[in-house]
Amino acid sequence: MTLAAGLERPVAARPRRKRRPIGPVTGGTAAIGTATMAVLFAAWFVASGSGWVSPLFLPSPAEVAQQFVDIWTLGYADGTLPQHIASSLGRILLALAVSIAVGIPLGLAMGLNRWAKGIFSVPIDLYWGLPPLAYLPLLIIWLGIGEVSKVVLLTLSAFAPIVFSAQAGVRAVPAERLNAALALGANRRQLFLDIILPSALPEILTGIRIAIAAAWSTLVAAELIAARSGLGYMIMSASNFLATDVVFVGLIIIAALSFAFSGGMRWIERRFVPWKGKL
Repeated sequence: MTLAAGLERPVAARPRRKRRPIGPVTGGTAAIGTATMAVLFAAWFVASGSGWVSPLFLPSPAEVAQQFVDIWTLGYADGTLPQHIASSLGRILLALAVSIAVGIPLGLAMGLNRWAKGIFSVPIDLYWGLPPLAYLPLLIIWLGIGEVSKVVLLTLSAFAPIVFSAQAGVRAVPAERLNAALALGANRRQLFLDIILPSALPEILTGIRIAIAAAWSTLVAAELIAARSGLGYMIMSASNFLATDVVFVGLIIIAALSFAFSGGMRWIERRFVPWKGKL
């Protein structure tokens, strides 16, 4: 066989391995999340039970659970656990209600009107970049140390995400859809109610989810203002006495409540915007 004949022999093509298409994750993460939490809990149990970390810094799950029962029944820092939870929930819910009632119309207006965007965009951008503790002293000077300053601080932390998500939802409406509706004779009211608002709703709900997380993350700072009840107040009181197990109880409850709120918003998204990601 000559060299040329050998070179002319066809080479068998290698079978191509099937590649998973790139795309958004749509489900199947519950088991992974559960396994992750189980691993984290096991690591906590081992680290605290083996003596690697002092109980002052990392109490065991059993100690935290016992402290939870004690605070629920006997109380801590001038109140029982249900009372502290109710105080914090009341402040969070009021702040979210104000943020949603004002933020969604303002965000929609900023998406539809250049004057509204020009007037409000820069001030909201500027204050949103500040950490809540930075303007907390101003709120105390202006509004005092009562409930108003606490609710205003929580409202400011939740307000900007809602405004900008509503604005982004309006800006994301495809021009082709608007032009098609206009060609079919739709008026401005019909454009807003039938095209713009449904298209912006997924973005708005996502913004509310972000706002909920922002409000809960600001709770401890809000309850620094001469509070006499609330989960943040309980955590700060416990930290003064190095009661780490009480701090863990407060943090776990705040995380659980925030997670429950976020889960509720995800359910609302599935229930009321089933077209999300399909348009």
